[in-house]
Amino acid sequence: MCFSASASFGAGVVLTVIGIASIKKTHHKSQLFFASIPLIFGVQQVAEGLLWISLPNPDLISVQKIATLIFMIFAQIVWPLWVPIAILLLEKKQTRKIMQKILIGAGFLASGYLTYCLITFGIEAKIIGRHISYLTDYQDSLKIYYIILYALATIASSFFSHVKGMWMLGITILIAYVISALFYKYHILSVWCFFSSIISISIYFIMSNINEQEKQKKSLILTNRIININK
Repeated sequence: MCFSASASFGAGVVLTVIGIASIKKTHHKSQLFFASIPLIFGVQQVAEGLLWISLPNPDLISVQKIATLIFMIFAQIVWPLWVPIAILLLEKKQTRKIMQKILIGAGFLASGYLTYCLITFGIEAKIIGRHISYLTDYQDSLKIYYIILYALATIASSFFSHVKGMWMLGITILIAYVISALFYKYHILSVWCFFSSIISISIYFIMSNINEQEKQKKSLILTNRIININK
């Protein structure tokens, strides 16, 4: 599999449309965080599309730097916090909320450390082979720790949700990570984000299920009210 500007821009357009459609499925503000995930992934994919165009062209160095920064902010700072917070806002069971808050804490630590790294150390995007690699000078001695914290926040959080189908989202993102780590070792950040963005299309179907369940609850409440009135 190879990736390109057209693949990134195409994914960006599709995800933007899916994101808008998912947002239209929301009934409460608490659902917006989760529903907007495909839309944000769309922005991230457009940023990588700009990298495909700007990296071979020295005249577009400013575009390259901005696009690299945007991609890395989403990949390393936004997602470890956004995902567990989005899932927590959908949660209705108190015991699971406690676990989700712990995972938000893990995401906060990962995001905080990666923010520090992004500010302190150098980062460079390069096209190597048929993929984009993000070369960093982060401290390798701490790598395993922030990877674990990142995974807990972005993947494990879905397994503690009561929302129907959420655990399947976690499994598919985990599989995407394993495939990226095994076959795209030197391009893992770019490839995993691409796979995860495509997988996030399933968020539309999760939002559809939530929407349908809420309609059924409202219908049941209305039916019970009518029955009580007629008694």
